Amino acid sequence: MTIASEVITCADLCRRVALFKETGWRFVTMTCVMADDDNAELLYHFDRDLTLNHLRLKIYGVVSLPSICGIYSAAYLVENEIQDQFGLSFTGLEPNYLRTLYLQGEDSLPPFRGKIISKKGEQ
Repeated sequence: MTIASEVITCADLCRRVALFKETGWRFVTMTCVMADDDNAELLYHFDRDLTLNHLRLKIYGVVSLPSICGIYSAAYLVENEIQDQFGLSFTGLEPNYLRTLYLQGEDSLPPFRGKIISKKGEQ
C-alpha cells in the first residue's frame, strides 16, 4: 500500500478534487483537526488500487470553504458533520443541515472547536 499527501490551498481544492474524480479515485472521507483555537486542518482522503492519497488544506481563522459535494455527492454528510462539530462552514453544500445534524442549530457551540471568533473578530 502506498500513501501520498499534498498540501493545497482553498483556491485549488475543487480543481484538485475534480482531478481525483476524473482519474478514478474513490472519495473515502474527510478529517478535521484543530491546530489551535483559531486554525484547523482538513484532510481529504482518496483511494485507488490500494493507494491512499490525501489533500491537506490548512484553514486560518474564520473562512467559508467550498463544498466538494458537487463532485463527490457522498461528501455532504461529512461536511455537515464538520460544520456541527468544528464550526466551519461550506458554501454550495447541499443538503445543508445548518448545524442540526448532531446539534440544535447555530445556538449550539461546536464541541471540538475552542473559542469561537466571529467574522468580525469578536469572541
